[in-house]
Amino acid sequence: MISVVDFLDIVGILAQEAAPAAGPSTFMKVIENSIWAGIAACAAGGMYAGILLIRRVGQKQFPGAEAEQAFLNELGECLARRDFDAALQVCDNPSLWNRALPQLALMALQSRDEPMKKIRQIVGERFERDILGSLDRMNSWVGTSIKTAPQLGLLGTVLGMINAFAKIAGAAATGVDPKELSSDISFALWTTAAGMAISIPLIVLQGSASNGIKKLQENIDEGTGIFLDDLAAAKSKSA
Repeated sequence: MISVVDFLDIVGILAQEAAPAAGPSTFMKVIENSIWAGIAACAAGGMYAGILLIRRVGQKQFPGAEAEQAFLNELGECLARRDFDAALQVCDNPSLWNRALPQLALMALQSRDEPMKKIRQIVGERFERDILGSLDRMNSWVGTSIKTAPQLGLLGTVLGMINAFAKIAGAAATGVDPKELSSDISFALWTTAAGMAISIPLIVLQGSASNGIKKLQENIDEGTGIFLDDLAAAKSKSA
């Protein structure tokens, strides 16, 4: 019966014999290029998702508090006259199609025959599902890039050091070419630096986008609250 030690020795001999045929340097080169490609993909994908997220958040909001208040005042005047058709025209304006508050108000006006409790529920679900849900999905892509880039860099570091130590162990008797070691160590360090360099600006970008989402949510909560109170008053008068 072969002992465990003998079995491990046999496996080691077979691995050494198979290494030249497998072309370890070629294999490591493919791995290194794959890591660089993954890091580049994280940088491009994370930056694209982050910039797109910030743009979407900006599109969903009014350019300022004065513009939002002017919209609410105009809508409130229509509801005070119980002129629901005019209120619908105020919301259904091409310049406001990307704004979250006018679209939520439009949906509430279209459902004005429902009880106010039901209207509030519809508006809240629409905001959570279609607006916040879409922004959260893009935000998750930025978060994935933030987490993946340093992990790929760490993987490159580990593989580079493994390759360097393997060359040291394989050339213990004859000596090691410093250029070969410096190439592996350079790859190990550069991948770590690249992963961190990508992650740091994406963290700042995600933080800015998250603050924009919170501000959007606060503005929508306040704006829809004012509008729904006006709508409730108009419905009670028409009743």
